[in-house]
Amino acid sequence: MSGARVLVAGIGNVFFGDDGFGVEVARRLGGRPQPEGVEVRDFGIRGLDLAYALLDGYDAAVLVDAVPRGGLPGTLYVLEPEAAAGPVRLADTHGLEPATILGMLRTMGDDLPVLRIVGCEPAAGDDDAEMTVGLSPAVAAVVDEAVTLVEALVLELGHEAGRRA
Repeated sequence: MSGARVLVAGIGNVFFGDDGFGVEVARRLGGRPQPEGVEVRDFGIRGLDLAYALLDGYDAAVLVDAVPRGGLPGTLYVLEPEAAAGPVRLADTHGLEPATILGMLRTMGDDLPVLRIVGCEPAAGDDDAEMTVGLSPAVAAVVDEAVTLVEALVLELGHEAGRRA
C-alpha cells in the first residue's frame, strides 16, 4: 500500500438494531489481519472522536454506517460523502452523523483524507426509535460481504494515496 495510512471507522449505536451495522463490521475487521498502515476503530456514537481522528494525518478513511436510502434492507452502498449544508449544530455530540462531522471539519478549513462510506440499508426506518440489540436478519446476512467490500476499498484507497504521495 505504499505506506499510506487508512482509517476504517465503524459508526453506529448497537442499542438501535441495524444502526449497529458499522460497529459490527469494525468488530469483524478488527479480528482479521490488516495491511500495514490500516487502523480499524469502533467509534460507535462518538462523533467528535471521529472528527478528531479524521484530522490525524490519514491519507484515506472508510466510514461504515447504516445508511437509509430507500433500498431493500441489506443493500450495500459505496458513497463519496458530501459535507452537510447549512449551520452545524453541536448540541448532541453523541449523535453527530458522518455528514455533519464532515461539514463541521470543512467549515474549519481542515484538509480531510480521501473518504468513502460503506453503508447498509437498514430494515427499520429512521423514525423507529425502539431499543433493539442485534441486527435484523437482512442486515446480518451482508456483514461478511461488507467486510470484503471494506477490505477491497482499503487496498484501492491505499494505492491511490500512495500514487499521490
